[in-house]
Formats: sequence, C-alpha cells, structure tokens
Amino acid sequence: MDRQLDCDLIDLMYILDEPSIGLHPRDTDRLVGILRKLRDKGNSVLIVEHDPDIIKAAEYAIDIGPEAGSRGGEIVYAGPAEGLPASDGLTGKHLRQRSGLSGDRKPWTDFLEIQGATLHNLKNVSVKIPKGVLTCVTGVAGSGKSSLILEVFMNQQEGPIIIDQSPIGKNIRSNPATYLGIFDLIRKEFAKGAHSDPSLFSFNAKGACPKCKGIGSISYEMHFMDDVKVLCEDCQGKRFTEEVLALTYKGKSIHDVLTTLIQDLGGFFEDPAIARKLGVLCDVGLGYLELGQPLSTLSGGEAQRVKLASELQKKGNIYIMDEPTTGLHMADIERLLAIVRRLVDGGNTVVIIEHNLDIIKHADWIIDLGPEGGSQGGEILFEGTPEELIHCQRSYTGRYLGLLDDSCKEEEQSD
Repeated sequence: MDRQLDCDLIDLMYILDEPSIGLHPRDTDRLVGILRKLRDKGNSVLIVEHDPDIIKAAEYAIDIGPEAGSRGGEIVYAGPAEGLPASDGLTGKHLRQRSGLSGDRKPWTDFLEIQGATLHNLKNVSVKIPKGVLTCVTGVAGSGKSSLILEVFMNQQEGPIIIDQSPIGKNIRSNPATYLGIFDLIRKEFAKGAHSDPSLFSFNAKGACPKCKGIGSISYEMHFMDDVKVLCEDCQGKRFTEEVLALTYKGKSIHDVLTTLIQDLGGFFEDPAIARKLGVLCDVGLGYLELGQPLSTLSGGEAQRVKLASELQKKGNIYIMDEPTTGLHMADIERLLAIVRRLVDGGNTVVIIEHNLDIIKHADWIIDLGPEGGSQGGEILFEGTPEELIHCQRSYTGRYLGLLDDSCKEEEQSD
C-alpha cells in the first residue's frame, strides 16, 4: 500500500477486500490515512469491509442484504456513509446500537500461570490466566500475543480446544455435513428409512452418478486457460443415480436434504447427534447455508465459522481462539459472543487473541502486550478489566477502547 502512494498515476480504482483483517485499531487508523491519500490523488477506492471504524470513515456506503445466502443479494442501502446507521439493514442496526463498556465482569479466584516466557520477542514474561472467565489477549501486531498463547501457554495445557486461522481445506466434495462428521449419520438414517445400503447415499461410492463421479459437474481442461466446468447431463448436478434419488426418507431424497437450508432441518432427523451439530451451525450464523453446499464456494468468514462450529462441538475446559472475528459481520460477532458467554457460564476458560474492540470490551479480563511490535514488544503492559485498561497510558488498546467508550456515550446523549 505504501508503494502505491509513491505512484504518480491517477484515475485508478483500488479494490480492497477486508484490508482491516489482523489489524489493531491503531493500524486501522493508519490504513484509513493511506486510503484517504490515495483518494486525494484522484483515485477511486472501493473497500469490502465489516470494520465499523472503516465504514464510518467512508464517504459513500453500499449495504447488501438483508440477510445472507439465498436471503441476501439485495441493496439495502446506498448513499452517504453518515446515513447508514439510520438504515433498516443489519449493518445500520449494529452501527446504531453499538455500545461502550458495560462494567459487567465475571469475578475469578483461581488461575493458570505462565512464568518467565522468553520465546521469540517475549521478555521474561510472567502472567496469570484466570480460570472460568473470558480473557482477551490484546496488543498491536507483532507484540507477542501469539507467541505467549499459541506456543507457550497452549503447550503447557492438556487437551485445549484450539480455534485458529488455519484453512479448513476446501475440497470440492466437502460440505458442512462432511466437515462436521454428520454425513455418515445422515446416510445411516436414509438407509434405515429406505431399507437399503448406506453406501448408496454417498457421492463417493456406488450411489454416485457414474458420469461425473458424484461431483455434479464435468471439468474440461483448456490447457492455457482455467478449466471449464459444465453441469453433468446425466444427473443434472444432483450427483446421484436415478435409482438412489428415488429412495426417500420422510418424503425427501438425499439430494433434497443436501439442498435444504440447515436452519430448515431442525427436528427432521431422529438422531440427536445430527440435530445437535446442525444446531451449532445455526448458532454460529450459518443456518442459511444448504447442508450440502461445497466448502469451496464459501467465503473466508463462512469457512472460519464452519471450523468454529466443528471445534465447539468438542468437549474441553480450555478454549483458545485466535482472532475468531476474522471475516465476521457485526451481527455474527454478536452471535459469537453469545456462544463464548455460554462456554464461560458452563465453567470453561476461554482465551481469545483479538484486535476487535467489540470483543475486547466484553472481556472479563484483559492481558495487553506491547508497547510496539517485534523487538519493541514482548512486555506485559496491563492485566485487569476493560474499565481499568482505558487508564493505561502505554497501551494503544486502552486508548482506542477509551475512544470507543466516549463515542458511544456521546451518541447515547445525543439520542
């Protein structure tokens, strides 16, 4: 981005897809400054973004919805950015209802301890991780957050549940049902209802369309160009043979079930394990997906939530999440917070590495590292509640958390 500022070309269009991912609010501020300089040179800047501070810095906003998936795809609002909070869409609602610090913190007495950590840029760090509460580990990029939690702390614990940024592996045959491990259970229910072999209902086995081998489309190699995919003429994209599609369970074929929205399948299956896992997908805001939607078609944020749903169904008492808000809309962050609070209320310890102020402000405890990144980081700047953090003068996180709190209070008074 800095290189573009040295460019003398004008009348260019810059398109950025969620450039705030992984950025601390301090760095988001710097990003906004760079984007404005690009604009001032006579260029157009188009940003796909969820971050409320970047949205507010825009001059024109286009909001798409009203929901996601098949229930989206419409223009909810298009106009000056300052008018977006008053619009009827989810983005407007959450911008309008954004709150400051609540002061509602869960107390703790017991803790896990890290002593004398010196990995990478950590400078002999000793810190307490409270048990049974939500702890946010904050700080600018490169301050030592991941080293402290994902390498030092994680390796000291037995069986923690890790939800990180590693990709989920978007195989063309993979879908939410296969990723969560419930497709085998669904095939067994179909086999029982249709009095047939479970393997018939797999698009990897004998029930698959022989022409497209259960993919639903056929790829033609174009050598120097991308492969061209066309709908399979034999199965019309349904992936199974006609004999298999004729077998039904509660009036639905396997294709019907795989093309049904997840949120519409509640109570359809008899196996409680299927219902529980489908419920978790709805909890993370993915009820609008089709059960058999290929993972290769999901956005980055959707893929992360599928992974989140997969990990949340596991049982453990320590959950470590590495920037779980990546790619999430404010409405989805609200759902994530509800899930995290449910885990904490169940007696679990939840540790989140995060830059997002809308998560940080809800933490019971905060550990802030810094003051900068790299060799100038690796120190514990603060341990305590969000209300206390805003008074830590060395902390960039505290400074921006205080600005958010002040801004929300001013908006409440003006209303």
